[in-house]
Amino acid sequence: NVELAAARAAGIPVLHRSQALAAAAQGRRRVTIAGANGKTTTASMLTVALRHVGVPASFALGGELATAGTNAELDGGPGDPFVIEADESDGSFVVYRPEVAVVTNVQPDHLDFFGDFERVKAAYLEFTRTIEPGGVLIACADDPGSDGLAAAAEAAGVQTLTYGRADHADVRLTDVMFDGLNSSATIVDIDGEERALRLGVPGLHNLLNATAAYLAGSTAGLGHEPDAILAGLTAFDGTRRRFERKGEVRGVVVIDDYAHNVGKVDAVISTARALADDRRGELIVVFQPHLYSRTRDFATGFARALRPADEVVLLDIYGAREDPVPGVTSELIAAPLREADRSVRVSPREEVPAGVASRARTGDVVLIVGAGDVTEVGPEVLTALGAS
Repeated sequence: NVELAAARAAGIPVLHRSQALAAAAQGRRRVTIAGANGKTTTASMLTVALRHVGVPASFALGGELATAGTNAELDGGPGDPFVIEADESDGSFVVYRPEVAVVTNVQPDHLDFFGDFERVKAAYLEFTRTIEPGGVLIACADDPGSDGLAAAAEAAGVQTLTYGRADHADVRLTDVMFDGLNSSATIVDIDGEERALRLGVPGLHNLLNATAAYLAGSTAGLGHEPDAILAGLTAFDGTRRRFERKGEVRGVVVIDDYAHNVGKVDAVISTARALADDRRGELIVVFQPHLYSRTRDFATGFARALRPADEVVLLDIYGAREDPVPGVTSELIAAPLREADRSVRVSPREEVPAGVASRARTGDVVLIVGAGDVTEVGPEVLTALGAS
C-alpha cells in the first residue's frame, strides 16, 4: 500500500481504524454495537432515533445510513453521543471503552482470525470488561451466545440488561406482527410498562435490533424519553444493502442484502420468505458466498439457511482478501441443497440477470444476497425484467 509505505517512511503515525475512531470519540458518550449479526442496523436505528429527538449524535457504521447518505459523521461536541459499530472480526473492538455496549448475538464467525468459537466467546467477554464503570451491557436473551455472555458479565460485576422474546429476558418483545415491509410488536419494559414498537422495515431480527436500540437510547442507556426514542425508531427507513428494496418491475420485487454469514443469511431468507408468501409469490435467491474459509467452514449452515427459498442461484465465491482454496467452491453449498430436493444451480455471473428475469412471475420476490459484487446484480435483474 503506497500510502502506508509513504507514511512510515515519513515517520507519520499509522493507526488502526478502531484506534482512530476511539480517538475521535474522546470526550463523548460512547455507545458501541457489537455482535455477529445486526450491528449496522442496530447502530443505524439508534442514530436515527437520537437525531429524531434532537440529539446531535455522531456515528461510524459498517454501511451507509440512508437518511444521511454516508456511513460516518461527526456531530455535536463533548458530552454528546457517538454511536460506533464495533467490529469484532479482528478483536479490535476492545479499544472503545463504551458507556453503553450492545451485543446482539455471539456466534461462530471470522474463524480465519479466531480459530474456534471458544476464542470468539473469550473476545466478547474481554469486550464487556472494557465498559466504563457505571456503564451497562445490553444483550439479546434469545441468542445463546449473547445470553451466556450477559450472565458471565453480570457475574463479573458488569451491569447488564437483556432483551428478547425469551421468558427470562429483562425486557420482553411480545405481540409480534408483520405487514408486508412493515413490522410491529409490544415492548414490555423493565418496569412492566407496555410500549408499542412500529417499524417501516420487516423481520423479527429488525424488531430485536430496534429493541436493543430503544434500550441503548432510552432510560436504561443514554437516558432519553422512551416514547421519544420509539417515535424516532418509527422514522427509520433502512440502511443501504440491509433488505434494501431496489425496485419492482412486472410485479416482481427485487431486494438487495449484505448478508454473508449463516446467521445473517438465515434471518434475511426468513424475512423474504414471509414477504413472498404475503405476495402469494415465490422466493428466488441469488447468493454469492463470501470468503473461501467461511464457505469451507459453514457450507452446510448456508445450505440450511437457503432451504426455504423456492429457487437458489449460486455465484462463484467472492474471495475478497483470500486466495482460492483447492476444492472449496459454491458446490459445497449446492450439494446439500440438491440432497434436500431443492432447486439450485451454480451460474456464471453474466447469465444471472436474464435467467432470473425469464423465470420470475408476478408476486415473486428476488433476493440478492452477499457481501461482494453481487450487489450489482439487482439493478441488472430489474433491467432484464423490463426488457423481457
